[in-house]
Amino acid sequence: MAKGGRWNARRILLVTGLTAAGLFGFSILWVLAYAVLPVPATPLMAIRALDGAGWRHEWRSMERISPHLARAVIAAEDSRFCDHMGVDLDAVEKAMQRNQTSTRVRGGSTISQQVAKNAFLWPDRSWLRKGVELWFTLLVETIWSKRRILEVYLNIVEWAPGAYGAEAASRFWFNKGAADLSAREAALLAAILPSPQKWKANPPGRYVASRAGVLQQRMEIVRRDALDACVK
Repeated sequence: MAKGGRWNARRILLVTGLTAAGLFGFSILWVLAYAVLPVPATPLMAIRALDGAGWRHEWRSMERISPHLARAVIAAEDSRFCDHMGVDLDAVEKAMQRNQTSTRVRGGSTISQQVAKNAFLWPDRSWLRKGVELWFTLLVETIWSKRRILEVYLNIVEWAPGAYGAEAASRFWFNKGAADLSAREAALLAAILPSPQKWKANPPGRYVASRAGVLQQRMEIVRRDALDACVK
């Protein structure tokens, strides 16, 4: 290789390395910041707002969110939340088996993975995005407490078109604050999480009402077996 060619190759490698190191450091600082600061917005919120869905979002600490809702989302989304380190391989395997025989496709993402992709990343299904999601999942599981992970989740998840987080969802569907949610109302909110733009928490359709009933039973198991112990 000519001298000029070797210099160009080295320069490309240097720039690539510096860029990677910069992104690596920035991602860590970003996660550290959100360990203590409220998440003001997410890429999904901005995208939905630009599409005309509106933007309702009020941050609430865990102390101002009904414990019923914490149990409901653990029961609905990630019953092993307190035990895994970000990825639940058993849930992924079960989801893949179920999706082979069901027309309703469900993922095996944990609450930690959903926080990683919603708080930091763009909506996409590419392998690149999935890889970056795993990196952020590792970071939040390493740097944040489980209580903080669930607190962020409850504050940024979409619960209705343009309504993000427990407070906005509670006021949108039940005209009350997140601290005052009953067990039934919490179960209804958790029941619509797979498709908050399609299903209604109030009044619920037949499927949502039935699913909420099942979730109330699971919420009791979560309470009885202390499956939410890591967030108390």
